[in-house]
Amino acid sequence: MHVRIRCHKDCVRQWHVLLAERLQGLHGITVSLDLGPCAAALPAGTEALFHLEATIHGLPGLGTVARVTPSVLPFIQEKAEPADLVIDLCGDMAADAPQVWRLTYNDVNGEEALLSIILSGETPLARIMEQDRVVAEGRLGTEYGGIALASFQDVLARTTTLLVAAISGTASAHLPALPGGAVTPPKKLSAERLGVSAARQLAGQVARHIYRLCYNTPHWQVGWRKLDGPDLFDLRSHPETGWTMLADDGRRFYADPFPIVHDGRLTLFVEDYEHKLAKGIISAVTFDAAGPVGRPVPVLEQACHLSYPFVFEKEGQVWMIPESCANRSVDLFRATAFPGGWVKEATLLSDIVASDATLIEHGGCWWMLATVRDGGGAFSDTLHIWSAPDFRGPWVPHRRNPVLVDIGSARPAGRMTWRNGHLLRPVQDCRKGYGAVLGIARIRQLDPLGFEQTVEAVLTAGRLWPGRRLHTLNSAGGIEFIDGSAKSPRWKRT
Repeated sequence: MHVRIRCHKDCVRQWHVLLAERLQGLHGITVSLDLGPCAAALPAGTEALFHLEATIHGLPGLGTVARVTPSVLPFIQEKAEPADLVIDLCGDMAADAPQVWRLTYNDVNGEEALLSIILSGETPLARIMEQDRVVAEGRLGTEYGGIALASFQDVLARTTTLLVAAISGTASAHLPALPGGAVTPPKKLSAERLGVSAARQLAGQVARHIYRLCYNTPHWQVGWRKLDGPDLFDLRSHPETGWTMLADDGRRFYADPFPIVHDGRLTLFVEDYEHKLAKGIISAVTFDAAGPVGRPVPVLEQACHLSYPFVFEKEGQVWMIPESCANRSVDLFRATAFPGGWVKEATLLSDIVASDATLIEHGGCWWMLATVRDGGGAFSDTLHIWSAPDFRGPWVPHRRNPVLVDIGSARPAGRMTWRNGHLLRPVQDCRKGYGAVLGIARIRQLDPLGFEQTVEAVLTAGRLWPGRRLHTLNSAGGIEFIDGSAKSPRWKRT
């Protein structure tokens, strides 16, 4: 099949080249670029804003947003063969034309629409349309809210993911409904609006610098409570009794709480992040009827950053899969002297940036869910699934990967659990930033044919949970744990 990409003749970017290369790498696909004028091109002043941001935030140039010379590209053909499919990135082709896919952001075509959405602080809803049919859609995320250049690059990377999945026939055409998920048409960009954004960038950078001087950042905190009644999966809201905080010394934070009952005792594993070292390790603390016995002590450290200690018991032994995406692997450890003595048993996945790997035994096999950073972009918006006959593997990718592109419900947030015959899954809603909101999703389908979920509730920070974010949900031994952001003033600690 020959695919032609329609884009602006004076604004061919590095991401167009990467898109063409990814598509050409698919079996049986050839690619060419169709260059012409575009009404939806970015306005004058955009690159000045991008260069300013690169300077302010120390970014390495314009990256995938940088322009390239079309004449040197192998995809330019003077007499290109007829296209079986045209991907219209300009929006200047007839909407009812056959074999044409229109790419829209919040239902409007073009880069200007995308940048306008980013500058408004909203989440772009990308759709690939063939006439009136939705071929694929995704809520595209970023790790750099407030920085237009970095956000633009993140979203373009995930646009590539969505287009590759659509060409491969694996993309989802329907997203889970989310609160506040209504699509807002993008506003028209202007030189004045770009100038206002530049001014905000300068002011924001000063404010962030002052905040970092005054506070340890980021700083997370673990909360716990005894389960004398319904848990959060049933409550769907914070308990009026509130939460007791797991104390830290201010020089470090604890996050990603994973409890387990072993040999009749409840032990909590956490990410232990020391601000000075800017690196996470895994620590553990025992709980009794009154709460934690002392403070968490280190039990597992590697050369790379570790977090999200997914711990479980099987075959009479305790196993852990900590997140080690900085090492580009998903590794399995076994405790030889619980809660310590961890030894690496296997690498389950390699050469992959996978976040928060979460396992469930279901339907006669094991399933692993994790978000994957595909070709750059955000860490939290692209859900992949693998299956295996045993938790040690071999793990086989799902035929429809990525099964979901959604910054609002893709990333795992704790163990899955059965409730009234339904499999419930904690998820992170990162539309307003990493770990901003905790969601509870019901898995409607998890089998070799596909994956589907419905988000049934969301929990936010507020009166009953101080801070700005919620992140993880787990329970064991009659105690429930969550975590979220907290403030840690530098000048109050020694």
